[in-house]
Amino acid sequence: MNKLFLGLIISFLSFNVMAQKSTRLTNGWDYVKGDLGSPWEAFRPESQSKLPVWVPVNMPHCFNAFDAVDPDVAYYQGPGWYRNHIAITNPYENGRTILHFEGAGQKTDIYLLTKKIGSHVGGYDEFSIDISDAIQEYKQSSSLADSLIPIAIRCDNSRDAEMIPSDLSDFNVYGGLYRHVNLVYLPPVSLEQVQFNYKLDENFKKVDIVISAVLKNEMPSIADAQLELTISDAQGKVVSKYNTSKKTWKGELEIAKLSLSKPVLWHPENPYLYTLNVSVTVNGQTHNTTQKVGFNHTEFIKKGPLMVNGKRLLLRGTHRHEDHAGMAAAMTDNLIRQEMQMMKDIGINFIRLGHYQQSRLVLELCDSLGIFVWEEIPWCRGGLGGEVYKEQARRMLVNMIDQHQNHVSVLVWGLGNENDWPGDFTEFDEEKIRGFMSELNDLSHKKDPERLTAIRRCNFCKDIIDVYSPSIWAGWYRGKFTKYQEVSYEEAMDVDHFLHVEWGASHHAGRHSENPDKGLVSIIEGDADERAGDFLMSGGDPRVSKDGDWSETYACNLIDWHLKEQENMEWLTGTAYWPFKDFSTPLRPENPVPYVNQKGVVQRDLTPKESYYVFQSYWTSKPMAHIYGHTWETRWGKKGEDKLIKVYSNCSEAELFFNGESLGKRTRNSQDYPAAGLRWKVQFKEGENHLKVIAKQGKVEVVDEITQVYQTAEWGAESELKIEEVLREGNVLTVCAKVYDKNGVYCADSKEMVEFETAGNAELIDDLGTWDGSRKIQLYNGRAFMKIILKKGNAIISVKSAKVKATFLKVEL
Repeated sequence: MNKLFLGLIISFLSFNVMAQKSTRLTNGWDYVKGDLGSPWEAFRPESQSKLPVWVPVNMPHCFNAFDAVDPDVAYYQGPGWYRNHIAITNPYENGRTILHFEGAGQKTDIYLLTKKIGSHVGGYDEFSIDISDAIQEYKQSSSLADSLIPIAIRCDNSRDAEMIPSDLSDFNVYGGLYRHVNLVYLPPVSLEQVQFNYKLDENFKKVDIVISAVLKNEMPSIADAQLELTISDAQGKVVSKYNTSKKTWKGELEIAKLSLSKPVLWHPENPYLYTLNVSVTVNGQTHNTTQKVGFNHTEFIKKGPLMVNGKRLLLRGTHRHEDHAGMAAAMTDNLIRQEMQMMKDIGINFIRLGHYQQSRLVLELCDSLGIFVWEEIPWCRGGLGGEVYKEQARRMLVNMIDQHQNHVSVLVWGLGNENDWPGDFTEFDEEKIRGFMSELNDLSHKKDPERLTAIRRCNFCKDIIDVYSPSIWAGWYRGKFTKYQEVSYEEAMDVDHFLHVEWGASHHAGRHSENPDKGLVSIIEGDADERAGDFLMSGGDPRVSKDGDWSETYACNLIDWHLKEQENMEWLTGTAYWPFKDFSTPLRPENPVPYVNQKGVVQRDLTPKESYYVFQSYWTSKPMAHIYGHTWETRWGKKGEDKLIKVYSNCSEAELFFNGESLGKRTRNSQDYPAAGLRWKVQFKEGENHLKVIAKQGKVEVVDEITQVYQTAEWGAESELKIEEVLREGNVLTVCAKVYDKNGVYCADSKEMVEFETAGNAELIDDLGTWDGSRKIQLYNGRAFMKIILKKGNAIISVKSAKVKATFLKVEL
């Protein structure tokens, strides 16, 4: 058995010093898209030139907040500049002033006025620039010097084959200062790194702790340093304390050994965190670091499950890209918190952060919410570049481990994704890729000997790393989803440690199907060349991704089956659904929402799809019930035809009421597919029908209800578009476009691509990559919504398609 003690925790200066003396630089920034002739153009007086035109922005900010999903243009890849004037008020005598970046894409140069003072390559790891000396030089030598320090920053996300990630990746390589920028003050002697090592005894009743530290010492001579360490429990009670005096040092030094009896262990069901506080005082100036730490023990059983603190835990996971409607990578902290809480609300205990190091806040939330983490470097697709390329990968791996190793939630370090995918270089040499993968594997184990390494989908490297995920997309890119368990078992028995990340199905929000399996009889069972068909919508063998209807109905069935099966796979370590949220990608312009990967269980703005509730019904304990089809406005079929009603619920029983009449109770059985046995057949009446479910778990009762229209009239080819106002909130208008045949019959399953436009005093709320924020979009069940901002006066809203002539709606504010 391969034992894993999650005991080694390292925290860089950039992670934990901010709380003491720091300022988040949110306001006062200007931005210009494109390049400057020189840094001086950022600060020269407008009397000399009014160009370029700067735009005020707040941090964080991304170049590609909207163009990432613009259906008509490629997203911007190139340079952009930011400028600000910063007040410096360092409280420390002879202290240091630091600009700390939590992430910037993808190449960053920092200037104080016209002097370049630092640079960084890599869009996802944190970095810091000491600007102390440059400030002094500026104040002493510049005739322009004043109390505010002029800072200019050039970010660049231009295409570069010698940089990771590859532009062949199925996500946007964003540009900008899309994570926080902080101004940090440090005394001359500060803690640059705190290393927290621990080892639990075999009964988990005692933990031995070793704490080491790296000191950043800017003093000219050795001095006495007073060190104080405390560990406090979750209630704030100090459970261990240590004081000592040492001479200042350079490099890493062991500073304390401690023991703790009966530690409370961290677990997804009880994410218990302690607080480690370390302070150093030299010549009366104190630098303090505070970080959350935890204790647990994980063990990957060979060809078997995962044990956490001595008991089996099935990893129930998902994925996250750093992307959001109208923001791209520049998500606010509150939105990140909302997103992570929504993940926890469907019952996840595991997340793969794809495909790069993510915001520190995400890791903090994983610690506090109880979510194990697979975090990886962005060596994704394209092959293997030269030494510059490889050095960036090494550096980003070291930085990721140094900056996030202290998080108790981190389970494995990911070294790459789909490294079997060529295309960036004339040479694709598997042996060279194996060689570099081995180098990264050794480097990871050297930096963090106690955590395992992992990759996804590169069969010729699966023997190198510790944990492997092959590509298994049963029912989407290969075969039928009913083969999922069989295929997974075969793959799992081929490696020592198997963890299945990435499975699921694309589903266009609002699209539902009376027969989601229609036309799938040609799907080939068994293996298929998934690499060739991952995103292509033409060619190759029949597969659901190309030939299916992309309905929420099919996706819910696929997810339902997978979750049912996972309950019986005793050898399974766990899985991670791909992904939690729809995200932008430059590789999918032909999708129903152009340039959006639509496999998420929530839309790009966090609006839940029906699949969200399928997960809740399997993975959560708080009683819930959800009738499938909240966005299925019109169902269709023959008069008197039986139609299936599904209820997704975690309650032990549910009773369905159809147009006020009880259709009886059903008992939940997770192995009774679909919907765990909570399903009924009904015969809709023409027109409106009311559905209500009452589900019970013990004495707790939950209710859900919807209304659906039933249409028996059959329709022909699309002939006419109609548009109507459906909601007005202040100056925000929502319209709905519907398509009809030549006889005026609603085409309830139409997938026609339509385009919205405005003229006059109105503006589309557009380029969001959502079902009501995309001017070009495939209809979902013959309709599509669009939101518009109205301005004073009249406006015309139109909708058109390639098949059907435009129709118009006049509106007025």
